[in-house]
Formats: sequence, C-alpha cells, structure tokens
Amino acid sequence: MNNAPTCPDTPTPAPAATTDPLLEQQIQHMLVAVEHELRMSLSGTDELNLIKTLQKSPWRLIGDLDFHDTGQLYPVHFLLFHVLYRLRDSLAKNGEKLHISPLRIVIEHQDLVDENGLPGTMDSLRHFYLDLSQYRMPKEALEQMMNNFWVGHRNAGPDKQEVLLAAKTLGFDSVPDCFLVVKHAFRRAVMQAHPDRGGDTEAIQSLNEAFSVMKAHFSQMMEQS
Repeated sequence: MNNAPTCPDTPTPAPAATTDPLLEQQIQHMLVAVEHELRMSLSGTDELNLIKTLQKSPWRLIGDLDFHDTGQLYPVHFLLFHVLYRLRDSLAKNGEKLHISPLRIVIEHQDLVDENGLPGTMDSLRHFYLDLSQYRMPKEALEQMMNNFWVGHRNAGPDKQEVLLAAKTLGFDSVPDCFLVVKHAFRRAVMQAHPDRGGDTEAIQSLNEAFSVMKAHFSQMMEQS
C-alpha cells in the first residue's frame, strides 16, 4: 500500500497559497489534472482546449460556460492561469519550463533556471496571476465546482464507508489525517495511470472520483471544526 509522508507540523506554504481551504483544494486538484494533460500532449495545447478538457470526464473540474460571457469566463481563466503559474514554478525546479500563453501552453526542457524558472526577467503576469486577491468567485459557485461528484449530497457529504473506499483506491490502508498527503498520493497515482505506463481513462476516472470524495470529506471536517 502507499507509504505516504506524514503531514509536517509547520509546512512551507506553496507560492501564493490561499487562506481559503476550499479554494486551495480546488487548486490542488486542478494542478494534478493540468500537469497530467500537458504531459499527455507533447505538442502542447491552448487555453480554450485545456478548459474544455477540464470540463470533460474524467476531470469535470469546470462546469458549463458561456465563452462569450466575460463574467463567467474571467474566474475560470484566472484560476486556470493561477494553476499554470504555480505549476511552472514547480516544474522549473526539475529543469522544465512551462510556456504559458492563451494560444500555446506546453512543457519544455530547459537547462538553466532560477527559482522562478525565469532567468533575469521580471514577470508581471506571474505576479498578477499568483495574487489570489485578483480572483473573485461567489462561494456557492466555488462549492459547485468542488463538489461536481456530490450533487445532492453537499450537505451530508460522503459517509465513512465511501471515504474509506476512496482512501483505499488512492493506496491507503486507512483514511489519512491530512489533505496534503492525499493530494501527493493522488498525483502519483494519476501519473502511474498514464496510458504510456499501461493505464487508461477509466483508471484515471476512478482515481479522480476517489480524490473528489476525499476533498468532500476534508471540506466537511473543516466546516465542523
């Protein structure tokens, strides 16, 4: 079974981490999904197609959108680019570069990087998108995004048996005490389920649903605390 690291007592916060636990969980889910899709598409993609991919199975992390309605589109655009810039910072530590623009989003290799993956440059867009004060979404809309797999169960949340089953799907013997450990296990499992490693879409769907159950579980715990 999974030998996940224990939760640190004083974890180092990720760049631009939000104090809103619900939003941070959604961001963590999107980080795994976006990295997976970009690694599957070696030639890259664009913003529109990436949004449409995240709307579909197995992810379903973004609801229906009127792409001509800027009021609907901006929160999704901002959150996606926030995720992309956080992912770029993470990839830079491993010698990879994430090219980000509305028309081209692709992971590339680079030999020399600084801590932000941007040698000698000042990236105003990075600072803008990593500033979550620029992001606005009603709490109700965010909850709907977070609980796509729990329509009709938002108030009750998953029961103990469902949570335990989800934990076992992600490789645990019992339900972990911290969301960060679950997120790391989910990320590893998704990478292992890549078709190039013998996985398939159904396997990712199962992992994605299990992670959604765990998100709902930890959200419920936070509400009760």
